[in-house]
Amino acid sequence: MNPANELGSFLMSRRARVTPAAAGIPVVGRRRVAGLRREEVAELAGVSVVYYTRLEQGRAHHPSDSVLDSLARVLRLDAAERAHVNDLVHRHRPGIRGAADPAPADAADPALDGYVRDGLRRLLAAVGAVPAYVLGPAMDVLDANDLARALIGAPVPPAGGRLSLARHVFLDATARELYPRWEDVARQTVGFLRFSAGRRPGDVRLAGIVAELSCRSAEFRSLWAAQEVGKEPYGTKSFRHPVVGGFDLAYETLALPGGEDRSLVVFTAPDARADTALRLLGSWAASAAPAGGPAASHLP
Repeated sequence: MNPANELGSFLMSRRARVTPAAAGIPVVGRRRVAGLRREEVAELAGVSVVYYTRLEQGRAHHPSDSVLDSLARVLRLDAAERAHVNDLVHRHRPGIRGAADPAPADAADPALDGYVRDGLRRLLAAVGAVPAYVLGPAMDVLDANDLARALIGAPVPPAGGRLSLARHVFLDATARELYPRWEDVARQTVGFLRFSAGRRPGDVRLAGIVAELSCRSAEFRSLWAAQEVGKEPYGTKSFRHPVVGGFDLAYETLALPGGEDRSLVVFTAPDARADTALRLLGSWAASAAPAGGPAASHLP
């Protein structure tokens, strides 16, 4: 997850994605590359070919913000990709960190890694009419309300007690039934992990998840190699629940204070079908839960 030249690899992957036609470059004869050549990127960005080559080869570690902005324009980077480039560059700038960059995760206290403060637990319970959970930077569900437990219904997590949504998407066969648009969910999952990895190069948990999925899932390996980066804080997700059927939910992801890169994810019903499904799901979860216990699922 942390190769010596991750910035160069990412720039090359984005260069290959931009066609000459999209960049306004006329094509004469046969080209050996699918996207732009290095010299074309350099000319369009207003930098020397030698300097841009050094960037891709990992021999130039301190590009200015103006150079990065020019490259982002030429390579058509979206906001998440531009932020990812910024994170990668900051790794090589001594004494400089992004405004939201956390401390290295391997320096954190492991005992506090899964801690969720009481106020957040009360908030999750208070929004019990809709699914909600607290998500960590490695896509661990650190806590969830009963409706979220019933919605995801993932299997018992491995030793450690937390459900990894990334592991759930790629290694749990039921995920392909739960998400009818599984390919979109898989792409978003990989994009989130790469974005998070750029921000937290020392996160042992995150590195372990990426290594495990790379070994166990060919689909994950393919998506990870594509260097896609994404952080979609809101949108719509489709579900096909085994109890209440198919419906769509809107979601919002809210950054939580504290500097641990944790988020509160809340789903809401955008239409009458989804509202009915959530009501039925809540009734089913309440009836299936053991007395005094959580809803019928296996989230922590």
